[in-house]
Amino acid sequence: MDNPRTIVQQFDLVTTRSQMTLGVMASGHLVCLYLGPRLASRASFKNLLTDLNHASYLADTDGVHNFRLEQLPLAYPTFGNPDLREPALVVADETGSRITDLRFDHLETYPHKPAITGLPSARWDEQTRTWAFVLKDERLHLQVTLVISADEDHDVFSQHVICTNQGSHGLTIERAFSFNWDFLSDQYQMLNLTGAWSRENHLQWTPLKQGFQGVDSKRGASGHGQNPFIALAAPGTTWDHGQVIGVNLVYSGNFIAQANVDMHQNTRLQIGINPFNFSWQLNAHRTFKTPEATIVIAEHGLNELSARYQRFYQDNLMRSAIAKTPRPVVINNWEATYFNFNKQSLLTLAKKAKQVGAEMFVLDDGWFGQRNNDTSSLGDWIPNTKKLGGSLTALIKEINQLGLHFGLWVEPEMVSPNSDLYRRHPNWIVADEKHQPQLTRSQYVLDMSRSDVQDYLIDTLDTLLTENNIEYLKWDMNRNITDAYTQTVPPRRQGEFEHRYMLGLYSVLKALVTKHSRLLIEGCAGGGGRFDAGMLAYCSAIWTSDDTDAIARLPIQEGTGLLYPAAAMSAHVSAVPNEQIGRKTSLTTRRIVAEQGCLGYELDLTKLTAAELAAIQTQIASYKKLRRILQFGQLIRLPVAEPGNQWAWLKKTADQIIVDRVTVLVQPNTVEKRQRLTGLPPNALYFEQQTQRTYAADFLMQVGLPVDRPTGDFFSQRWILSRV
Repeated sequence: MDNPRTIVQQFDLVTTRSQMTLGVMASGHLVCLYLGPRLASRASFKNLLTDLNHASYLADTDGVHNFRLEQLPLAYPTFGNPDLREPALVVADETGSRITDLRFDHLETYPHKPAITGLPSARWDEQTRTWAFVLKDERLHLQVTLVISADEDHDVFSQHVICTNQGSHGLTIERAFSFNWDFLSDQYQMLNLTGAWSRENHLQWTPLKQGFQGVDSKRGASGHGQNPFIALAAPGTTWDHGQVIGVNLVYSGNFIAQANVDMHQNTRLQIGINPFNFSWQLNAHRTFKTPEATIVIAEHGLNELSARYQRFYQDNLMRSAIAKTPRPVVINNWEATYFNFNKQSLLTLAKKAKQVGAEMFVLDDGWFGQRNNDTSSLGDWIPNTKKLGGSLTALIKEINQLGLHFGLWVEPEMVSPNSDLYRRHPNWIVADEKHQPQLTRSQYVLDMSRSDVQDYLIDTLDTLLTENNIEYLKWDMNRNITDAYTQTVPPRRQGEFEHRYMLGLYSVLKALVTKHSRLLIEGCAGGGGRFDAGMLAYCSAIWTSDDTDAIARLPIQEGTGLLYPAAAMSAHVSAVPNEQIGRKTSLTTRRIVAEQGCLGYELDLTKLTAAELAAIQTQIASYKKLRRILQFGQLIRLPVAEPGNQWAWLKKTADQIIVDRVTVLVQPNTVEKRQRLTGLPPNALYFEQQTQRTYAADFLMQVGLPVDRPTGDFFSQRWILSRV
């Protein structure tokens, strides 16, 4: 017989600059052949796998000597066959067997990309093509479809998986990843975004080694210490050099993103719903769809990867009604008043905000129920008229009359034990029937998988938004899920709960933004604890971190900005000494760092000096002139001599560039050099405002701009260049 490893069908999926090639072996297995820059040669991969040398101590497949599935690059590996590596799919049948044997059945193509029911996913345009690779296990009557779309314009692939039970017996999905790719090499560095509360999304580089490596979340959310992203990069990759392949999951719940290097120096890259505490009952003739994974291949380092992700999410994932609308300059009252406010103190702060040029006044926690501290009233979204000095509608009207838009803080997914909602519906919380539920921050988690909870939140929040001129909603989530159990499904289906929770949350968010299309929602989860692509589909701004210290924000915003657009990153100037770490930085540096994202202020303007208020007024006026480039320009990280102590970046459009640089700690008796730029059109000329000089683009990239000598620690500098 023919060599079962021979490629009998080859499928080249291409964008303008990238290529994903899959093949079908003579055995019927779908395999990964190539993932990288687009090949002009239209190369055949027919002999790629037959050329492999045989590895020892591996099981044969299909009774064929030396046909060893474990050393082959499978596109969607399953459990129970001779591939003893980590499966992408585990399915149990009615007998308890988890053996699954998927073989290629046929290919379908579409001129569009189908939506994923109940889940956020990217929109696609007329230049998008979709391939559906249909795999089947005939004995299980299981059909598994890999739906892969290629956006030619944005150079982005996406994939999700559809599992369909075509039989009469129920199946149980115990694992279904969104993306799996096998590489015949382990010569990569792995990149993740990790950290903790107040230091989210730090870049973490790890040279691959044999075994498992990666990040995951079991918290019911993507989490402060982990983001649903993984990349494999060539050794020595920098912001400007090296090939890198990034994979991001469009999902906000439990996930895993991992690389597994096997005994023979092959790497299996996987991302999807975390199989920990997950299962899904797949009844006869029903389907299950995984979240979407987005795949970006960059040839020239992280700046290119970042530009593709940011542009794609801005154009195709964020809500089109407001994705490219300039974000307002926000003043949030939280760090100015905390819970201790009344109508007069709010109006006094609002008047100061208008004086300095702010555009949106956001009333934070404490406006509802009997909420004077964090121990009561979550769930009772009824304005406290005594505290507000009248109705919320009247307060908003007075703030609008000052010339400010109005925003409001809510934490819809939580409930206080001391609340009318909990007293009416104690069974609405996440808890089982035997254990005392864990109380965190004096609050329980509402069971978002319940349709009655979803209906309550939709009705309550819609009433607030309909009866009041609220244009901005800060949606907070200040604790993760414990006691994971729901009364909405029977005992054997409890593994569905955390995914059903996310489906419920997405349903509520979708209902609100569908009716209130111009509503700007700022997502928040104790800071950046749920800054992910799933939330980005509904929340057009997300609070990047509770740590507002400018220096601590540098690595946080570097990592967050690797994937997510500046227009989505809420970044505020706060008071000094900084509340989180006690550091003092200049107002200029705080402003320059905050302007990496969407500028806002979170401090008590009524306690500032006239000089400080004047400085903020000048900052905001300048920001408004530069807002479009700062929020929507292409971000490029720049080379520095001392990474970690020096930080530099630029934002550019076709006709303007803003260059920012921060030195953390000044060193004695040093002479500052020049700041080189990257990513400019080679023949362009630029006029720089500070030096009043005209520079050629190649000079700026090879020689650079003159750097001022720092006058102290935490020193910042800005250059503004206009194309001549």
